[in-house]
Amino acid sequence: MTEQQFQRALELNEQIVLITGGARGLGAALSRAFSRSGARVIVNYNKSRDAAEALVAELGEDRTFAVRADVTDRSSVDQLFGAALERFDAPISTVVDNALVDFSFNGDARPNADTITWADFDSQLRGAVAGTLNTTQAALPGMRELGFGRIITVGTNLVQNPVVPYHDYTAAKAALLALTRTLSADLGPDGITVNMVSGGLLRTTDASAATPEAVFDMIAASTPLRRVTTPDEFADAALFFASPWSRAVTGQNLVVDGGLVKN
Repeated sequence: MTEQQFQRALELNEQIVLITGGARGLGAALSRAFSRSGARVIVNYNKSRDAAEALVAELGEDRTFAVRADVTDRSSVDQLFGAALERFDAPISTVVDNALVDFSFNGDARPNADTITWADFDSQLRGAVAGTLNTTQAALPGMRELGFGRIITVGTNLVQNPVVPYHDYTAAKAALLALTRTLSADLGPDGITVNMVSGGLLRTTDASAATPEAVFDMIAASTPLRRVTTPDEFADAALFFASPWSRAVTGQNLVVDGGLVKN
């Protein structure tokens, strides 16, 4: 590929975008945001078939497609990419690695240092790191064919500000940040950027629904904007990393939490 070819960045309405865990919560907000921008969207789900099908019906079946896959299983991910190629007859250009494996954001109910097990860490590492590795490797042939690719990982501001004992979740996201940065160095010559969007607690997703209202109030009071970030606001940052506006940005971690954490 030549430098001139890499200067051609696809507009959002030219793209095919995969949102892992795209049927509920933050994933649904991401799916809606990319759909509103004109992209063709693949809504990946594992257990949320009804929610995925309802979202596709809402967004339009002509440009939206629901596919079941377990992102921790490479063969399942390969089948997803095959189904997407058959449906849209073009490679996936952007992957948003949003899938979250079995986690609830309720600090009072989470295991602490005395009780947490390696199985807890293993579950989150497989979801965040193995899941991203699987989707990245499956996406590479198509992105290299295009001479263009966007990989967007979902992180957390708890890596910088670990105020709650989400030991397993935070460690997995820290590892994912490292993978984001090493992948960016490896894949840059192929015209592929790799960036992370890190949120704080969002008001409200399925995962944060168990959070006590007092915690939301405390975060809002500590944030320069005096409110808690929404899933739609988080999705705006993902649109930036997928768009031509970010064509010279890679290996970065953008914290979207209203200024609570200064990265």
